[in-house]
Amino acid sequence: MGRHKKGLDINGWLIIDKPRNTGSTDVVNLARRLFKAKKCGHCGTLDPFATGVLPIAFGEATKLIPFVTDGEKEYEFVVQWGEATDTADTEGNVCETSNKIPSREEIEAVIPSFVGEIEQVPPAYSAIKINGRRAYDLVRKGEAVEMPARRIHIYDLKFLEEIAGGKARFCVRCSKGTYIRALGQDLALALGTVGHLCELRRVRCGIFGLDDKISLESLKNIVYFEDLQKFLLPLETLLRDIAVIAVSEADALKLKMGQSLSPRTFDTESLCGKTAAAMCGGSLIAIVRIDERRIAPVRVFNINDKENSDVDYERTETRSN
Repeated sequence: MGRHKKGLDINGWLIIDKPRNTGSTDVVNLARRLFKAKKCGHCGTLDPFATGVLPIAFGEATKLIPFVTDGEKEYEFVVQWGEATDTADTEGNVCETSNKIPSREEIEAVIPSFVGEIEQVPPAYSAIKINGRRAYDLVRKGEAVEMPARRIHIYDLKFLEEIAGGKARFCVRCSKGTYIRALGQDLALALGTVGHLCELRRVRCGIFGLDDKISLESLKNIVYFEDLQKFLLPLETLLRDIAVIAVSEADALKLKMGQSLSPRTFDTESLCGKTAAAMCGGSLIAIVRIDERRIAPVRVFNINDKENSDVDYERTETRSN
């Protein structure tokens, strides 16, 4: 008989504004502890030096993580011209210098060449696996690493301002798999100089933005459990950009058992080949894939309406020192 996993069956989203010099895993572990949650995970790892939107999924929301990580990301970043580092950010050592500081006109002239589908070589200091091993582990051991180029999509890239000290601020909207450190490095090379990121902030991850966030420090200072829950977004929050179909209780039961439905009884002609959310009585039942022959469950959700009825709302030890 398996051991029962301890913790509360919390379901929903918590959007943390991750501070600098904090690891994404550290943020997740803290959130799990504060909410006494049985299960949680995060969407899109941020480097320790980066800040910004880090969505944390609790319980059944973890099944929706791919729908967030596969979505568009938006970042603001600052490039320090004239110095390249071996990590392409402030965490590394300076490995090359240049006296050239590009002008506003030069920067705006090269930006169009970085918009659209482009090839990018990720930084060697990354979590990408090479022959089953993390690239950054190989580099730290002194092994030569050849990073394969990958196709990414830059939907929009804007030059925002020049900053004293040979720096420039940008905003980018991009696809999954884009390395902003590599983008900053490549921008510098295209401008006939070298550079590295000295600031990186994610302002949007999928549908989640800064309007949804709470700072990590504020979260740590909340004393009462019911106050913590005020910052938990419903599981259905992700449905902002997903089509919804209403199903009966009988059809909901079929979907939960992994069975498909016939599209004939639903107005789904415009949704053929697309993903949708199946709802019953205001509750999310499943994420489904619709084609001409069937409505098939992709992710099924098992939420007990009384899941938190046994939560002790008295003062809990959630304050962190």
